[in-house]
Amino acid sequence: MLIDSHCHLDFPDFADELDGVVGRARAAGVDRMVTISTRVKRHAEVLAIAERFPDVFCSVGTHPHHAHEELDLTVEDLVARTRHPKVVALGEAGLDYHYKFSTPEAQAEGFRRHIAAARETGLPLVIHTREADEDAARILEDEMGKGAFTAVLHCYTGGRELAFRAIELGLSISFTGILTFKKSDDLRAIAADLPADRILVETDAPYLAPGKFRGKRNEPSYVVETAKVLAETRGVSLDQIARQTSDNFFRLFGKVPRLASAAA
Repeated sequence: MLIDSHCHLDFPDFADELDGVVGRARAAGVDRMVTISTRVKRHAEVLAIAERFPDVFCSVGTHPHHAHEELDLTVEDLVARTRHPKVVALGEAGLDYHYKFSTPEAQAEGFRRHIAAARETGLPLVIHTREADEDAARILEDEMGKGAFTAVLHCYTGGRELAFRAIELGLSISFTGILTFKKSDDLRAIAADLPADRILVETDAPYLAPGKFRGKRNEPSYVVETAKVLAETRGVSLDQIARQTSDNFFRLFGKVPRLASAAA
C-alpha cells in the first residue's frame, strides 16, 4: 500500500479523465489520495472530488501564491470547514519567494492563520515553502512556542538546516518526483538521513512527474516511482518504504480511516 499525500485532482489537467486517474492509482496500489486546496474560495470543487471517491480526501486552505486574494479568511472560517468528514488537513499554506505572486507579508499572515487553525483543530498543516527557508523556520519556531501543532513540509526542496529544524519541532517531510531527478543528489542525501518515522511520499500531481515520466503530466499512480527511489536512497526495500510512509501518513493524517486489512 502507498499513499499519495498531496495531489491536485481539481486542476483542469484531470477534468476529462478523473475516473481513469483514480482507477490507475488504485491499480498501482495507491490506496489513499489527498487532493489539496489552493484557494478557499474554490474549496467546493476540491470537496466535491473527495466526496465522489471513497479513497480520496482533501484539505482546506490558501496557497501562498493566492494569499493576497484571501486576506479576509479567518481562523474561524478554516476551522468551520474542517468539520466536514472528508476534510483531513489544513493548507497548503506557507511561503514562496521564488515567484512572490503575493507579498511576503501577505504570505506570512496567511501562514500564521493556517497554523492557528491547525493548532485549534488538531489537523495537520500542509506547508508549501520555496526559497524561504530562514523565514519559514522562524515562523514555525515562533508559532510552535505558542502551542503545539502538526505539519508536513510538502514537496521538500529546501536545505538540510530547515529539514532538521522542522524535525526538531516534530514535523514531517514529504518528497515528490523531484527526488528522482538526476541533479537531486543533495535532496537524496537529506532524505537518506531523516528519521524513518517522519517521511512521506506524494506526487503534487499534475506537476513534477518522476524521472521515468518526466515531461508528462503527473498523476497519483506515479507515486510508486518516488517511493522506489526513496527506498534505494535509504537502503531498504520498496515494501518497507511503503509500510513506513503509509504508517507515517495515517499517524499524521489521523482523520483518514485505514483500510480494514491495513488496520488488522
